[in-house]
Amino acid sequence: MRRATVLGALVAAGALSIAVSAQQQPPAPSAAAIGVQKIADNLYVMTGGGGNSAVFVATDGVTVVDTKNPGWGQPLLEKIRTVTDKPVVRIINTHTHFDHVSGNVEFPGTVDVVTHENTKKNIEANNPVFGLQTEVGPSIFSQNQGRNAPKRTFADKMTIGRGADQIDLYYFGPAHTSGDAWVVFPALRVMHGGDAFHTKDLPIMDRNNGGSGVQFPRTLMAVYDNVKGIDMIINGHHPTTTTPADLRTQAEFVGDFVQFAQAAKRAGKSVEDVVTEWKTPAKYAGYANPNPARVRANAQVVFDETR
Repeated sequence: MRRATVLGALVAAGALSIAVSAQQQPPAPSAAAIGVQKIADNLYVMTGGGGNSAVFVATDGVTVVDTKNPGWGQPLLEKIRTVTDKPVVRIINTHTHFDHVSGNVEFPGTVDVVTHENTKKNIEANNPVFGLQTEVGPSIFSQNQGRNAPKRTFADKMTIGRGADQIDLYYFGPAHTSGDAWVVFPALRVMHGGDAFHTKDLPIMDRNNGGSGVQFPRTLMAVYDNVKGIDMIINGHHPTTTTPADLRTQAEFVGDFVQFAQAAKRAGKSVEDVVTEWKTPAKYAGYANPNPARVRANAQVVFDETR
């Protein structure tokens, strides 16, 4: 009886383990797996399947900001059709990473694709993401004969449309990558920050694609100081929107980490010392202690940039 009881317990534990493992697997690409948050009558945030996508419905058609992971472009298109019957005429990619650009290839080949000039270069270079345990990159374009790779680029600022349809694109320097675009819908007082402000946590400092630890907080503060008339920020992965005040807090948080890592290096300490000693300051309410692997990667970037 005891052996049967133990065996039953083991089987149950095994079944529970399999169930938990299954629950932790990412969902398969489907429109049903994409969430929708209505920001305004003509602006939506679509979550799941990669980075948060903004869907802006204008007079001339739909602009989509970021198109998610490989295989999620068609489900995103299907989800867009549930909120508007207008065609997608434009994609804006905030940066080069695969979870924000890979869906491009599943959109019609007629769409205009706009990025910062450095993002176009990063996509063409096809470097892996530093600080992320994956080799997946923007090679999705080369595999699809360049379909919906960047077609237009900007350097510091670009304005698309006017009046209620206006979209302003800004660049303030390297942070997450060397090509982070800040996408503003001025009539709605909303900005999409991509992964330069991904969520309330330590960001990836992707030096393989031009990102910088030392420049990161300066870039965030430049956005805070120079982009006015914004009430709401759509983040790269945060489940809800944030505010300009949150952006300033994120700049201070990243800045505190950079200063901590720089002080450690100047004191003769190692990257592993930073991993062991860095704790999220208590003043940052709602910020968790970061993953050690993220701390390690970011500390290495800061060490390499600090003389």
